[in-house]
Amino acid sequence: MTVPLSLPDIRAAAARIRGIAHRTPVMTSRLVDAACGAHVFFKCENLQRGGAFKIRGAANFILSIPPEDLSKGVVAFSSGNHAQAVAIAAAHVGTHATLVMPTDAPRSKIEATRARGAEIVLYDRLREDREALGAKIARESGATLVPPYDHPRIIAGQGTAALELLEDAPELDALVAPVGGGGLLAGCAVAAHALNPRIRLFGVEPELANDTYLSLQAGRRIEIPPPATIADGLRSPHPGEITFPVLRSHLEAVLLVSEEEIKEAVRFLLTRMKILAEPSGAVPAAAVLSGKLPHDIQNVGVILSGGNVDLGMLALIAE
Repeated sequence: MTVPLSLPDIRAAAARIRGIAHRTPVMTSRLVDAACGAHVFFKCENLQRGGAFKIRGAANFILSIPPEDLSKGVVAFSSGNHAQAVAIAAAHVGTHATLVMPTDAPRSKIEATRARGAEIVLYDRLREDREALGAKIARESGATLVPPYDHPRIIAGQGTAALELLEDAPELDALVAPVGGGGLLAGCAVAAHALNPRIRLFGVEPELANDTYLSLQAGRRIEIPPPATIADGLRSPHPGEITFPVLRSHLEAVLLVSEEEIKEAVRFLLTRMKILAEPSGAVPAAAVLSGKLPHDIQNVGVILSGGNVDLGMLALIAE
């Protein structure tokens, strides 16, 4: 499959979203470097508007919708971060947003999305199909469906995170990011390899949500049952139809981390670096901190994809 986007698409997305998405900081720690035996550069998307990288893709998509369609509203399905991003972007352009969210989504993410003026439609993750619900609402209302990851404009928007990271840390010889549906890593992979063809790219998944890992081994998309991982943003049961071929073309490997390794990364980032990362956002840090990268890597960029975590969940992790 031909890669559906290129570096110019990602640069165009960066220009398009400049007025709505933040340029997030890159942080380092001598303590982390000593523990990992490499220089680690954290791209802090937990400090992004809406608390996660998702605003990049959602804004790029929504700002590309023709005005006559935009007036009919937008609809999306998400466990939280994409929902908030769509709500923010919809408010920015003055249109109505309907968000299909699972009943077991973190309460903080549901309430934050509702607070941004969006209409929330809850569904049972184990019994109902969120894609079918979203499509039904779009069909009946005329609203535009904003996919969470599997669209070239979403992928291009997410790729702007790597564009910024490599501008701030051009010496990277590896980049690590979490994998859910694959939009973030696919966009970052295209951007990174266009800027530096020799950079090594790694995805990271929870052991309990290893659909991309299994899919790469099988050479085709594999679907798994709804995963029970603490990393709620990485519970996609299969990689995207568009994102998967991109990941196959660019990734060196997908690394797996345990639930305890994810919790330990959240604790480490919070107590040692004062960075609040949600479990999904801490997954790539977990791989680096637990020594799962090849030992010859000297400079590694880590995308901390989000920081939206319930205080109750954070207390459980802290214990």
